[in-house]
Amino acid sequence: MFSILQCQNPDCQFRFSVDLDAKYPRTCPKCKSALKEVEPPFSARKITRTSQTAPVPRIEVMLDNIRSTFNVGAMFRSCDGAQIAHIHLCGTSPTPEHPKIAKTSLGAELSVPWSYHRNGLQAAQHLKDRGYLVWSLEGGENAVSLFKSRFPSVQPPLLLVVGNEVTGVDPGILRISDQIVYLPMSGAKESLNVAIAFGIAVYFLRFKV
Repeated sequence: MFSILQCQNPDCQFRFSVDLDAKYPRTCPKCKSALKEVEPPFSARKITRTSQTAPVPRIEVMLDNIRSTFNVGAMFRSCDGAQIAHIHLCGTSPTPEHPKIAKTSLGAELSVPWSYHRNGLQAAQHLKDRGYLVWSLEGGENAVSLFKSRFPSVQPPLLLVVGNEVTGVDPGILRISDQIVYLPMSGAKESLNVAIAFGIAVYFLRFKV
């Protein structure tokens, strides 16, 4: 159970949530004044699981040379939520055997099938030879907005590839990609964190296709 505490100092009024079953501060962390529970206890709010009533195309993903265990863990969690069929971890991407992945995947590493490949290009080519469409999430002059991308009327299995946080998708994989897609950026920065961009892309593909 959780609740909301608020500082009783009129000049502070710091407000924050606490787990009532865990140790939590008895005085304000900001000014050390008295705290008061200002909301009735509540439980964690659950999101209703979505069941697919119509057949959906098979979507697999490739994480090629992703450095960060936290990014990989977050991607596992996004894959679980979007019901991605398989994760291909390639090159320097850490696998779920790394203990830090569990800190962000929160058990999703146990629910999403995965495999490891030393060579991402070879793995992508193998799937392409089996009839998969290969889409890379990357920028460049040949890229099209993900939200304007076109899907075949009969959708074959799709492999979505994301690459290294700094260098992007392997040029060899880009050459064999059927489509290169990007997320439009309206601010000062040129790109999003790779795990965030990946999450947007897989949810769009799952519920758009």
